[in-house]
Amino acid sequence: AVVSTQSTGGKRMLVNAICSELGANLIDLTAENICGRYPGKAGLTMLLHLVMKVGKLLQPTVVYIGNAEKTFVKKVPKNDMSDPKRLKKELPKIIKKLSPEDRILFVGTSLTPWDADVKSLCQCYQKIVLIPRPDYASRFLLFKELILRNGGRLAPTLDLSSLAKISDGYTPGHIITAVKHVLTERRVQQLHRKPLTALEFVTPLARIDPIYKEEEEQFKKWYSKTPLGKKRAKLKAEEEEGEGGGKGKSAKGGKKKGKGKKKKKKK
Repeated sequence: AVVSTQSTGGKRMLVNAICSELGANLIDLTAENICGRYPGKAGLTMLLHLVMKVGKLLQPTVVYIGNAEKTFVKKVPKNDMSDPKRLKKELPKIIKKLSPEDRILFVGTSLTPWDADVKSLCQCYQKIVLIPRPDYASRFLLFKELILRNGGRLAPTLDLSSLAKISDGYTPGHIITAVKHVLTERRVQQLHRKPLTALEFVTPLARIDPIYKEEEEQFKKWYSKTPLGKKRAKLKAEEEEGEGGGKGKSAKGGKKKGKGKKKKKKK
């Protein structure tokens, strides 16, 4: 599976959550992490052999690949010295060899998935998961939980509803940064005589660039080109057609009943 979202959108946290929920071991095959290790073709073969051997012995195992788009990138930047396309040929092969009995999950995360060749990426990973930016209810809950976890207190002076509204466009990572910036050790000690206000969180949020609509549309446009995106769009179109057809039939049925009633009146 490939998990894609904006910067500080919670990609790595989701991977850690998967490992915690499954009680799985984590193996990191990110290009930067394996750069310079097991050099050459023979070295790469040995690396993947060890990964699969250890993964099967200590399953369940999650194999993590950060910046998954780099493996299938169309053109490698000149300043990138991590050899990101090192796993391009071997990765699809070892994934295909996995059987249902092998409890090994390959998870990639991506910040710029459109840099990769869509066909190659989708052939390697079965599922593409696009994480949207948090909605009003999610932001409200995030502020509430993060303030309490960082030693804060919920007071009548703290308008969480307004905070959730003005933070539209910010990711969970941005909200965490803002909360930690406000709730310093000194500020926590002052809470008994100076309760928190929503205004205190506005300044740190204003220093962070939110996710603009253009960037969000870029993610949606890319996702629509993936097999899952196309399937979702097809199902949505069928649902809309079904709703439209149902309305048309009910309208026709209503007209027929009306005609029947008129005939009875004539008799």
